Amino acid sequence: MSRIVASLAPVALGVALFVGAVYALPALRGWVPVLVLLTIWLGLWAWNARLAEPGALPRDVQRIVVPALFGGTILLLWELAVWFFDVPLVILPPPSMIAARFASSTDILWADFVQTFVKGALGGYIIGAAAAFGTALLVDRSDFLRRGLLPVGNFMAALPIVGTAPILVAWFGFDWHSKAAVVVVMVFFPILVNTVAGLASTDVMQRDLMHTYAASRGQSLMKLRLPAAMPFIFNGLKVASTLALIGAIVAEFFGSPTLGMGFRISTSVGQLAMDMVWAEILVAALAGSAFYFAVVAIEGWVTFWHPSQRKRR
Repeated sequence: MSRIVASLAPVALGVALFVGAVYALPALRGWVPVLVLLTIWLGLWAWNARLAEPGALPRDVQRIVVPALFGGTILLLWELAVWFFDVPLVILPPPSMIAARFASSTDILWADFVQTFVKGALGGYIIGAAAAFGTALLVDRSDFLRRGLLPVGNFMAALPIVGTAPILVAWFGFDWHSKAAVVVVMVFFPILVNTVAGLASTDVMQRDLMHTYAASRGQSLMKLRLPAAMPFIFNGLKVASTLALIGAIVAEFFGSPTLGMGFRISTSVGQLAMDMVWAEILVAALAGSAFYFAVVAIEGWVTFWHPSQRKRR
């Protein structure tokens, strides 16, 4: 804590010099907002850079303090810029207004979260991941599927979501089922391609060793090829975790019941309630980040033996 306080001294000195210059030179007073923002930015940037240096703080504390200070600097500059330059609130509301809307609309935000994330994104993610994994096992055993399905998968993965989402909404209705279907389409092929690549990642010597031990195809799969494929599988799962929520929200733009993140964003934009739009964006960011880090945590538990995990430790 003493190091943090000591590193704040240059920031305080810079602010003091700025205030003195403003009062000494009246011509600078018209540039006060710009100079205030610039001084705060440079001061906090220098403070954060000093705290990020090796040995400035314990490593565990540094991992928390440096990103928190960086994010807090952005929020502070955002807040001050909106008020200093009198930005219309319908264009960019300040973080304080977004936080107030978030606190006063928790019931609405929770209902939207359950509809979009729990039902649409998470449900579609689980179905798509299970289907992709099962298909990858079939592709691994069939040259015909490998040569025929994977090129089609690459083609399907390149299709824009704004084109496929209205079709799936028309097929499966306006409730969460159609959003889950969009998510299934979005996550299926990234997980499939990564799983197939992982199952093929073992080398000839490893497979010959299993053959020497008279291992069956199932034993080779469970003891060698599937563990070796886990880093690839989790790469696909991590990519898909970021796509799932995006797909569910975008699908709601093309039809949904009277709740959901996408529905609330589209209607709030029409009502010029931009603080509500940003509150929904905040919920989506928190949910997406938590989902991604949950997958990363599971990956660390499953693939603790992999060199990439040992480096993190």
